[in-house]
Amino acid sequence: MLKKTLPLLLSAGDRVLPLARHTPYAAQRLAVQRGLNKVFAEAIADGLFDILDDRWVQLHIHDLGLQWCITKSPRSNQLQVARQAPVEVTIGGNWREFLLLASRQEDPDTLFFRRRLQIDGDTELGLAVKNLIDSLDPESLPQWLWRTVESLGQAAAEQQLGYA
Repeated sequence: MLKKTLPLLLSAGDRVLPLARHTPYAAQRLAVQRGLNKVFAEAIADGLFDILDDRWVQLHIHDLGLQWCITKSPRSNQLQVARQAPVEVTIGGNWREFLLLASRQEDPDTLFFRRRLQIDGDTELGLAVKNLIDSLDPESLPQWLWRTVESLGQAAAEQQLGYA
């Protein structure tokens, strides 16, 4: 039953997610910042995000018209989100590519090599962030979240290959 609804959820995402660009930035910032700090609390505490201490990375989701600047404050040991900042690197792509990356359905190197995700700016920092994302243990995520991301990513990969 769930397998049949996943393509419908992805299709709904294509139509509904672009509406997020109309959400006031303060609400976006609050949701993204709280979400990142909650989901990655263990990795932050373990020092995995220290490469972002006072360094800004911009995530740009092209097809949704969304972008956030992200850093880690060494003082609060929390990830911070801003609308504008002196970014050193931008990582951009469409939402489905980020889903494939997060769900581990597609190798990060493949996504970047095929230019489905782009790194612009400080390539060394961008590669360090890519490696950080790749090193995160999905088992450290809440089980419901990982299962959802993994299932949606599998459905997106199947659609991409023409199986769904």
